[in-house]
Amino acid sequence: MKRTFGEALLMARKQKGLSQQQLADSIPVNRSSVANWEANRRLPDASIIARIAKILDVEISILLDTSNEEITNPVVIIVDDNKIVLTGGEPVIKKAIPNALVVGFSKPSQAIEYAKENHVSLAFLDIELGLTNGIDLCNKLLEINPHMNVIFLTAYPEYAINAWNTNASGFMVKPITIKGVQSQLKKLRYPLINGGSSL
Repeated sequence: MKRTFGEALLMARKQKGLSQQQLADSIPVNRSSVANWEANRRLPDASIIARIAKILDVEISILLDTSNEEITNPVVIIVDDNKIVLTGGEPVIKKAIPNALVVGFSKPSQAIEYAKENHVSLAFLDIELGLTNGIDLCNKLLEINPHMNVIFLTAYPEYAINAWNTNASGFMVKPITIKGVQSQLKKLRYPLINGGSSL
């Protein structure tokens, strides 16, 4: 059985002879962040993982290859109240990420319930969702899973400014295209390492 990211980090840190506080100071982050990573309660973003690897003098793959199991077949959701966008977008995303499970929702409440029961790696969210909006939905989904990547979808580029006030990974103007999805995959806060290997 593969080690988790936290186990690999703990082992590499101890081999380097650093305490959690010393590693935290070198990054720099709070010691509690390192503790959460080692306990597998959180996963740092890609830039911090690269920094950790450099500090601990290990290859990034030593840390990442251990944690790829959960994203070998990533779960991807798309939320849009326009069913035409859903039926057209799902197969496009599936072609861009062939090993992903792609699930579409027309109601934000359905997406929230699904995210509570499943580890969602990536969410494509329409910004305008009837009575609610994608920005509020983004915040709720990130409360459930802080490591979920979120890409906003809209027909109105002017909404991009508000979208960037969240912890989203990207922003796409409709229609959804394979090239557009592939471009966004390169910008994810938490890369789908195996999920994007076919690109």
